[in-house]
Amino acid sequence: MASNANTPDSTVWQSTRFRQWLSRRMPPSSAITLDQKKIFILPTREGIFFSLLIVFMVLAGINYQNSLIFALAFLLASLLMVSILHTYRNLSGLTILAGGTLPAFAGEDAEFTVVLSRFGARTYEALLLGWNRELLQGADLLEDEEVKVKLFVETRVRGPMNPGRLLIQTYYPVGLFRSWTWADLDMNTIVYPRPIPAGAIPSTTATSNEGELIQREGVDDFYGLREYQQGDPLKHVAWKSYARTEELLTKQFAAFADRRVWLEWEFFPGMDREARLSRLCYWVLKLDATNDEYGLRLPGVEITPNRGPEHREEVLKALALFEVDQFEIEKDS
Repeated sequence: MASNANTPDSTVWQSTRFRQWLSRRMPPSSAITLDQKKIFILPTREGIFFSLLIVFMVLAGINYQNSLIFALAFLLASLLMVSILHTYRNLSGLTILAGGTLPAFAGEDAEFTVVLSRFGARTYEALLLGWNRELLQGADLLEDEEVKVKLFVETRVRGPMNPGRLLIQTYYPVGLFRSWTWADLDMNTIVYPRPIPAGAIPSTTATSNEGELIQREGVDDFYGLREYQQGDPLKHVAWKSYARTEELLTKQFAAFADRRVWLEWEFFPGMDREARLSRLCYWVLKLDATNDEYGLRLPGVEITPNRGPEHREEVLKALALFEVDQFEIEKDS
């Protein structure tokens, strides 16, 4: 899995050789069951101190030839060995599945759902998982067969996002050992441009018989007659009809307002690419809250006007992926 600007930082991933070794040992998969090959375990700082204490106690027992010190040292050593088995067991056999994802706007947190499941009577306690080691989410599998955990990853820039390998670890039961794994669930989402206010939304008025019929003054399209009301302009009075029927009527005029809005790349001359995309994204969100149809025109991209959630996602995705390959090159340079 190649890292990108949205991948959480980790000093572990600075080593290309380690990433390649881990990819061979644990290839990406949407469902992973942990076994001996996928679990790592090392003593914690407390575990190291605890081991040193046992060594000193054994040396003291030899020096003073005290059987009680030997007995206590061997008891503590047994506890140390048992804790290794229980800490390893608290991950062994656990199945991790990729759930759903939700897109986000650059600078917000993208949501990823991970499903933890167990088989049989085995239970799992005090599990910690996440992509940011400083913000791990806790989970337990005691009575339920599976549990869904929502995890959030900070985003930085627009474009496709793969959060990388998920850290799953445990210190259960006594904290003397840390057992962990790095699982690549091959999860992906889209990061939209960060919306930036762009002023009033452009609109158009057409004289064709398309769009929504809007009654307006000062246009030439005759729409119909209505009863005269005090204050109506005399030039709009239907005098010919009055001569025939002696009833005062007022002429009504209308025009077809084209409620379809085109969001154009050229609306922001002089701005760089990211500034334009962010302002177009803002307009998309504003138009989506109305009943207007809107389309998008970018260099090499055209999406015809439409409305609705599916159309919104299509337009936002086009903004997120626009010249994304060139964008990645510029970030790396």
